[in-house]
Amino acid sequence: MCTRTCSRATSRRRVSLADDSSQTAVTITVDGIAMVQLLGPQDRLLRIVEKEHPNVDVLVRGNEITLSGEQTDVAAARVLVAELIDMTRNGHTIEPADVTASNRVIQESGERPSASLGETILATRGKTIRPKTPGQRDYVEAIDQNTIIFGIGPAGTGKTYLAMAKAVQALQRREVSRIILTRPAVEAGERLGFLPGSLTDKIDPYLRPLYDAINEMMDPEIVPKLMASGTIEVAPLAYMRGRTLNDSFVVLDEAQNTTPEQMKMFLTRLGFGTRMVVTGDTTQIDLPGGTSGLRVVSKILGHVDDIHFANLSSADVVRHTLVGKIVDAYGEYDEKRTARRAELDEARDFANRAGRRGPQPGGRNQNRGRS
Repeated sequence: MCTRTCSRATSRRRVSLADDSSQTAVTITVDGIAMVQLLGPQDRLLRIVEKEHPNVDVLVRGNEITLSGEQTDVAAARVLVAELIDMTRNGHTIEPADVTASNRVIQESGERPSASLGETILATRGKTIRPKTPGQRDYVEAIDQNTIIFGIGPAGTGKTYLAMAKAVQALQRREVSRIILTRPAVEAGERLGFLPGSLTDKIDPYLRPLYDAINEMMDPEIVPKLMASGTIEVAPLAYMRGRTLNDSFVVLDEAQNTTPEQMKMFLTRLGFGTRMVVTGDTTQIDLPGGTSGLRVVSKILGHVDDIHFANLSSADVVRHTLVGKIVDAYGEYDEKRTARRAELDEARDFANRAGRRGPQPGGRNQNRGRS
């Protein structure tokens, strides 16, 4: 097997290696795993490696991978390829986002992704669910060690998905007797108007993301039975009022759209043998007015034992690489807008103070009166 880079890489390497002593070529022999597992269908994972290290030429023949280019670039690419080999050998199914996340971990922290990104939470239908960044690993460990956990971060950081995976794991291990998934029924910036059907039909669009995730993690044929028996419950936040939730794993999603009163109501539903995970993104608040309960809760409960706040960032985004860049760009824009608003407010306050003081002695108005 030879990748699409074979012909151009070979000709360019013959010239550069002969003319520049800083150039090098390294061959890695892959044993014990199928190359398709490592490289992906149509070598799609290999193309991500090339994108992460654009100055390195990659040549694949049989079970050998040859990297060539500047010594420092080749050394960095070699570490990434070695980590992908180790993860594949350990049974992890590598996705394109894993390649990008692993390279980011190597460059930013120097840690080995294969050793530091956490154990598999669930393995279902040929897919493994596990933490893919150090931030996600710390978040999952916090879920294991605390009763109430807040996962706060931008879209794509896996905060809800990992929480639901831990819920399914706890149910399978019989650590809890049921899973409760809930979120506030708040429209995301647009008015949906009248929705036909029963009450269940009306709230279904708000809860659909939770249904999709649970069906992805469990056998879709079993999920309806578990829901019918009450072992898995998906309901809007308003349904939690007046209840005490015992022996349960409860996940509150989109918590940025709760009011402080709703957040208090939800947290006080905690019963014996229950663990709660609250997830949300404070930059995506859809409340029509008022204060987000997720924004103020850290000030109220930040000092309470057995409650942990896990803050994820764009570095933990495991969706398309553009998602992390979009999150950073919006964050920078919001910071500039906040700073500009503060400057305008300060200028307005100064003008108001000057107006209240009136004309000062020796000013132009006073001199005009004397003349």
